[in-house]
Amino acid sequence: MDVTSITGTVAAEAAFAAAQKQFDIAAQENTEDFETVFQSALGMVNETNDLHNDAESAMIQFAMGQSENTHDLLIAQSKANISLQYTAAVRDKLLEAYREIMQMQI
Repeated sequence: MDVTSITGTVAAEAAFAAAQKQFDIAAQENTEDFETVFQSALGMVNETNDLHNDAESAMIQFAMGQSENTHDLLIAQSKANISLQYTAAVRDKLLEAYREIMQMQI
């Protein structure tokens, strides 16, 4: 199965790569400010929320009989699930980095 055709996963993967690249650039050059990184993370959370809402809407339409296409329902649910997994992974890495910084001795 070719998962690259699912646009939500590609978008989530691109957002994850962009966020990771921004963190790497900030660490190397120290020119990125916190607001830029925060806005990137907030954008990823908003995109995850939008995908979840789309999946919920597709599920409601299917349950009400307005849509008979199970394929679209499955794709919407998969996009939401994968996007949530990426968001959780980024959150975990941020918390891990925060804990590591807090444990540093000055």
